[in-house]
Amino acid sequence: MEPLILPDELVLLAYDDEGTNRLGRPHLDHGLAGAVLLELALAGRVEVADGRLVTVDPTPVGHPVLDAALAEVARDGKRRKPKDWITRLAKGLPDRVLTGLVAAGVLRRESDKVLLVFPRTRYPSPTGAEPAAETDARRRMGDALLADGPVDARTAALLGLVKAVGLDRKLFRELPRERVKARLAEIAAGDWASAAARKAIEETQAAVLLATSVATTAAIVTTATS
Repeated sequence: MEPLILPDELVLLAYDDEGTNRLGRPHLDHGLAGAVLLELALAGRVEVADGRLVTVDPTPVGHPVLDAALAEVARDGKRRKPKDWITRLAKGLPDRVLTGLVAAGVLRRESDKVLLVFPRTRYPSPTGAEPAAETDARRRMGDALLADGPVDARTAALLGLVKAVGLDRKLFRELPRERVKARLAEIAAGDWASAAARKAIEETQAAVLLATSVATTAAIVTTATS
């Protein structure tokens, strides 16, 4: 099996052992769009210049989800902010990432109906145990939070993404909250990627945080006025 990308890891972390999305929509959608941009930034395909996301290398990465996003950014005639691309790339993205994980045998798709009426689709592990890729992602993040010093770029990017969508409060409950908060801030400020990639990643994480915050506010307003 090919190594998983950040969107794959985020999906595995967002879904519980029963195969249910515990992060919710559209938070997962926005987070996955951010994860795609993070991968492209780490691969040296995109960067942020004057607050706009630009393509610096249109060469395909070799992954269908990433290459589709890269092609869309490259052919777009308007230079857009990262937050605009979060919204544009999010549509249909969870289904594509989940389909890829099912095809790879990491998850399986189960469809049924709640109360024999409401359709439901879940994505549990084929073995019933936590997928090895998810265990690895949790271990890498936990090690980074408990240690001091530099962190590899991919783990740093994943931690920033997890924080942006609010998964850190679910994933690191057993760790001292103040330690997690301080270490996440330290990692975010660290020199763990090239200047161009780090700028793109910072802007993308901020865009994901903004998108999820707006979605949460809209949901609260809708509930209060309904």
